[in-house]
Amino acid sequence: MQPTPTPPALLLDVDGPLNPFANRWRRRLRWRPRGYTAHRCKPDDWIARHAPLPEEEVAPLRVWLNPAHGPQLTALPYDLVWATTWMHGANKHIGPVIGLPHLPVIEWGELFKPGPDGAHWKVPQIVAWARGRPFAWVDDGITAHDQRYVAAHHDGPALLHWVDPARGLRAPDFAVLREWAAKQAR
Repeated sequence: MQPTPTPPALLLDVDGPLNPFANRWRRRLRWRPRGYTAHRCKPDDWIARHAPLPEEEVAPLRVWLNPAHGPQLTALPYDLVWATTWMHGANKHIGPVIGLPHLPVIEWGELFKPGPDGAHWKVPQIVAWARGRPFAWVDDGITAHDQRYVAAHHDGPALLHWVDPARGLRAPDFAVLREWAAKQAR
């Protein structure tokens, strides 16, 4: 009997794919993206950025989240992993709102340290974390530099999928993720 293959990992960023923060019209017109609701929270790093203010005086951060994303993500044939600066805060403030279980977290050694050859700062740490395991990464910061870095340094299949930070994950993005995972299962 052959062992069941491990599904690829789906590395999830929060701001951009799940929280379409870059929609300027929303701010001006008080427009609400379809399916999204506003949530206010105080992640630890948000509070730290406002030091020396005491926590009770820090205004909460507003994020837009779509509760349909949780079921859509868990229905995909991936192991879901947080790949976000929210780190463990994503399990506290994001996952429960959209219906995700507690997920593993990629813990960043150093935030925003420029990546080699123009690559996103997350990319070298993602490649080190994956250690050749197939993965798909959804983020609003992905560029051709990242594609080249992963192709040169990752020994397994990888899909780097850019998500519009003004729109968040949409049906076409989920279709790309499903199709790529199906190819990996063959």
